[in-house]
Amino acid sequence: MQTIRNLYEKYRDILAYLVFGVLTTLINIVVYWFCTSVLHWNYMLANNLAWFLSVLFAFFTNKTFVFRSKYTTVKAFFIEMGAFFFARGVSLILDDGIMFVGISLLHWSSLLTKFIDQFVVIAVNYIFSKWIFRKK
Repeated sequence: MQTIRNLYEKYRDILAYLVFGVLTTLINIVVYWFCTSVLHWNYMLANNLAWFLSVLFAFFTNKTFVFRSKYTTVKAFFIEMGAFFFARGVSLILDDGIMFVGISLLHWSSLLTKFIDQFVVIAVNYIFSKWIFRKK
């Protein structure tokens, strides 16, 4: 039992990131699907709305549950949030680029491209999040 507890403690951040990463990805994909398939929005507009809503969810879950970053002052909160959104904004450029290449240039299925895109973006976002919420 102690071995399992030690392994959990050793990989806790990664496991929590994976759980909330899956939930964030589900939000992203479901919002994207809804906007493109039900509302018939342009895929880039749908991708950007899906990005915003999933990043908002990811900020609070990453801060609270994954990296256990403490809420201190209002100023510190907004600085951290700004850094998080800036870093995710950088990954949005990659996200939009993958979507454009997959859909407009390669003519792949919109949802297939979205799934491939999410695997790449998750890895990049983990690196950024680890830096933003680093323990002091």
